[in-house]
Amino acid sequence: MEIILVLDNIRSTYNVGAILRTAEGFGVTKVILSGYTPRVHDVDLLPHLRAKLDKEIHKTALGAEDMLDIYACGDIKTEVEKYHNDGWQIIGLENNIDGVPIYALNSPECKKQLNEKIVLILGEEVNGIDKALYGLIDLFVEIPMKGKKESFNVSVAAGIALALLSFS
Repeated sequence: MEIILVLDNIRSTYNVGAILRTAEGFGVTKVILSGYTPRVHDVDLLPHLRAKLDKEIHKTALGAEDMLDIYACGDIKTEVEKYHNDGWQIIGLENNIDGVPIYALNSPECKKQLNEKIVLILGEEVNGIDKALYGLIDLFVEIPMKGKKESFNVSVAAGIALALLSFS
C-alpha cells in the first residue's frame, strides 16, 4: 500500500515532528503540509524563525524530517483533487461527525473498501478536518475509543491509523 499523508492545520510543532517520525517508520510516500501547519526547512521564513521551527520539529521528528518527501501546499483542495483524479483514494481520519458515513478503521467493512493508493488527511487538533475538504473525501474513518475521552492526540491517532492501514 502506498500512502500520502496530509497534515492540514496542525498547530503544534511537536505533533508535526512526531507525525513525521511515525510516517517515516511506516514508509509513507510523501507528506503534504497545508494551512497553518508549521513547515520544516521553510525558505519563505526569516532565518531565525526557520531555525526555531526546525529545532522544535526536530525535537520529536529526530531526523525523520530529512528522510521524507515533504512539501508545503497553498491550495490543499486543488492538490487533493489532483490525487483523486489520478486514482488515489482520499481518506479522512475524523471522529464525532454527523451526516457522513464513518467506518471504524479496524473493521472488516473498512478494510474491504481500502485501495492500494491512499491519501490520508489529518486535520486540526481540536476541530478536525476543514469542512471544505469533506466533498473530496471518499471514505471517513475513525479510531474506536473505549475510554471516556472522545479522541486521541493527532500524533497518536496518526500512528494508530498508519499502523492499521500499513498492515491491512
